[in-house]
Amino acid sequence: MHFTLHLTTQCNMRCDYCYSPQRNSLDMTEEIVYKTIDFSTSFNPINTGIIFFGGEPLLKKELIKKTIIYCKEKEKKYAFPYHYKVTTNGLLLDEEFLEYANSIGLMIGMSVDGVEKAHNNHRITKDGKGTFSIVDEKIDLLLKYQPYAKALMTLTPENVRYYHDSVSYIFNKGFKYLIVSLNYAGYWTDEHIDELVSQYKKLSKLYKKMILEEKKFYFSPFEVKLSSHIKGKDALCEKCALGMRQISVAPDGSLYPCTQ
Repeated sequence: MHFTLHLTTQCNMRCDYCYSPQRNSLDMTEEIVYKTIDFSTSFNPINTGIIFFGGEPLLKKELIKKTIIYCKEKEKKYAFPYHYKVTTNGLLLDEEFLEYANSIGLMIGMSVDGVEKAHNNHRITKDGKGTFSIVDEKIDLLLKYQPYAKALMTLTPENVRYYHDSVSYIFNKGFKYLIVSLNYAGYWTDEHIDELVSQYKKLSKLYKKMILEEKKFYFSPFEVKLSSHIKGKDALCEKCALGMRQISVAPDGSLYPCTQ
């Protein structure tokens, strides 16, 4: 079982497709964190994941560290390991935190929407400025410490025309693991769908080229589609298992079966 801790609703960005827009500022307390970790010990001890989420979780770096210290205490008591992940927009990444992350096995996933025009379409600061130039530098810093860090892209109707170029950019930056999620809440027209089909054809050529060059990489949704085709009727294992594989914990301690 994986536990996603929504440490805060605060964020230093204002992405306009965010499913958790800024309203009231809520922060998770240490008490809620510790109760969650206590609760986690009643599940499968072989594969227990703690995922730090937000808002922007790196606004709560000290709480992340306290959480992991508490998990380490549980590891000694129950003799099973936790593993840790954090999903960040990257703006607050620095060498000190990356060194700490590597020292305790905290894996970092970074949100990036691709080329500058695509990224700056939605991923903006509080005052409306694009964040691409900052994120472009932070990618280099992240991959210096974690070469197999994941990139997380959100594809919107407005950005679909940049899909191929954005995927190329992300892999050329050095990412080897890319997960793309469509913004299903966006206004997708027939024209956007046609463009999506066209982009997938371009991406299939890129995918084939990278395979023939024997590059090590992962690109969802292609990998998931290939896997489901191979597994056939057994592909149900690739579907969402609502509340069965992960539980999301809101800042006030409420439990949900889905991150969104």
